[in-house]
This record gives sequence, structure tokens and C-alpha cells, in this order.
Amino acid sequence: MARIDRCYNIADLREAARKRLPRGIFDYIDLGTEDLVALRGNRAGFDAVKLLNKVLVDISDVQLGHEIFDKPMDMPVIIAPTGTAGVAWYQGEFELAQAAARAGLPFTLATGSNTPMEKLANEAGGRLWMQLYMWREKELSDELVKRAARNGFEALVWTVDIGHGANREHNLRNGYATPYVFNTRSVIDMLLHPAWLGGVMGRYWMTGGMPRHVNYPPGYQTKITGNVAEQKKTHGVAAKRADKVGWDDVKRLRDIFPGKVLLKGVIRPDDAARAVEEGVDGIVVSNHGGRNMDSAPPTISVLPEIRKATGPDATIILDSGVRRGSDIVKAMALGANAVLTGRATLYGTAAGGQAGALKAIEFLKDEMKRTMAYIGVQRVSEIDEGVVWRG
Repeated sequence: MARIDRCYNIADLREAARKRLPRGIFDYIDLGTEDLVALRGNRAGFDAVKLLNKVLVDISDVQLGHEIFDKPMDMPVIIAPTGTAGVAWYQGEFELAQAAARAGLPFTLATGSNTPMEKLANEAGGRLWMQLYMWREKELSDELVKRAARNGFEALVWTVDIGHGANREHNLRNGYATPYVFNTRSVIDMLLHPAWLGGVMGRYWMTGGMPRHVNYPPGYQTKITGNVAEQKKTHGVAAKRADKVGWDDVKRLRDIFPGKVLLKGVIRPDDAARAVEEGVDGIVVSNHGGRNMDSAPPTISVLPEIRKATGPDATIILDSGVRRGSDIVKAMALGANAVLTGRATLYGTAAGGQAGALKAIEFLKDEMKRTMAYIGVQRVSEIDEGVVWRG
């Protein structure tokens, strides 16, 4: 823990994670796709938004408490689905979910996670959301949705910006894939990171075997270190993500899931307006953290037009690029009801498990509180577009 004790912001946690993880795993978490244009654009978009400080006002009682879907949260942040947490840290998804519960934030479990949703429901506590990738065999996706409902997950986040898969060339260079292929380069990479090798893979091996995609249907739950032939026979082909979906699928999900249904990956105002018309409960303005289409615009830049298209009552959550508490304030000022954060808390998890994730959340809380004080507001509900500099 000494390493995270020397961290003072998300960037420090990122560096601690980089040192601890094999390069293939770190790059998978850290990088985007192709030329990293969208990845860099997300941060450039936030950096371009400037806030106006207000002076000589009462800032003695700044509070970050907020609500999403009429339920309280300690700040307007939801932990985003990140399928590699269980590889970055032993039972990393469970550690991250527990951190979210302790911090008073909802946690979203990824479809490709290594932790059974039942374990989270029974042991993690807190507010649980479930992310969905739609498979071509839609009845299998429906079973996952029903399973999440049976386990009390309050929201379903359908990720819709998947296209024909991502062109993440760095994964090919690093030999990082599913299944993880052991070759000279990857073995040397792991041996150079003994703390990770012993603390993550060693513990899995000692306690029952390598992680699996345990929320996939039983026939598709191969180990992350399975062989390529096994991969092709199971979720590499049979559970391939759906490439033929439509608005009728929204209705079907509403029929089988009693909780809130959100669409994640919306960046067009017309799609956002249609989603509201079709009765979704929320929209996540996201370009997948710059990990899918490299030509996607920064989400903070398209947010105002999406708010305009959907009206004031729609629940809009911003995703992609949040690294500072001030980013949360900027998103709220430009029309978001909350943000999703993925990499920021995943860096913390990779660096120090639950303690690291909590540290990441505390950084965001402290920075958000400071920013609210600068702009002269004491409640999240007071943040509006008037604090944004339009020069």
C-alpha cells in the first residue's frame, strides 16, 4: 500500500498501475483504438471547457450528495463497467464494487466480468447496475438480463456503440487477446511483474483456477488462458455480439427487465431524442472511452446538443474521459445528471485493490468539492451552464 500512499491524483494512480501491471494488460486498460484520436479528444474536450469562479459567497457547507432515479448517491458518479478489473487485481471487480458501496456510489458490472453477479448481489452491498452486450443469440442475452433481475440489479446498461469490433492494434503488438496467449513476449512481460503474477494469477491458480467470463452462458465460460481452438468453439463465434439490432430490442428489454433501462454509446442528438421517445430511462453519452470508433467526437462537446434534443427531464449520464473532479462539474454544467467513470477507478483498483479504488473516488470527491467552492455553489443542483465561460 505504500505505493498508493504516494499517489495524489488519478494520474499518480495510473502510473502506479502501469508499474505494477504487465504491459499488455495496462495498455488494454489505458489506450484507445487506432491512432488514439478519440482517446486524446476526450481529454482535450474537457480541457477546453473553462469555469468562472465566483467570489464573496458562502461556501461553508459544500455538499456533493445527489440522486439518480430518485435514489441517493454520495456524489453524481457511477462506476462504469470495466471487464478487466478481475485481471488487474485479484477479484478486482468485487473489490471495486465494495469500494463503490462504501463510497455511496452505484457500481456497474460488465458482461465480460470474472465475478458472478450473484456474489456481488449477496456480498458486495450498495447499488448494483448490470451492463449488457447483445449477443447474436438474443435469447442468451435475455437470460442474462433475467438473471440480473432475479439478483436485484436495479438498472440495465445496454452498450450499443460496438459496430464490428474495435481495431486496437496495441493488443496485437502486445499479444494481449482473449484467450491470453502465452508466448515468449507475454511470458517475459509477466515475469517482469512478479507482484502482479503472484498476487493475481498465482492466487487464482491456488484458489480454484484461472478467471472465466462467469456471467456468460455456461457453454461459453472458457478460461481467460484457454487455447485458441476452444475460443473459436465457444464465445468467440457462438456468442458473437449482435450486428442486427433495432429499437424493437429496447421494447423487449423493457418487457423482461423490471428496473431502469439505459442506452450507453449515444452521441447523436437524433438518436438521443429517439431513445427518449422509445421510453428508455436514461442515456449514456459515450464514445466507449475512445476505445471503439477513433473518429468519434469528445462526449463533453456533444453533450449540450443532446440535452437540447432530449429536453430538461431526460436522465443523461456522461461517460468517457473523466479524470478530475472538475470534469464532473463541467459535465453537470453542460447538461449531465451524473457521470460514469471507468479508467479513473480502474487505475486505483489495479494499483491497490479496494483501497486504491477508494483513493481514486476520494480524489474525485475532493477535487469536485474544491471546484464547487470556486464557482460559488454549495449543492450539486445549483450547478448550471452559467458557470461556463463562453469567451
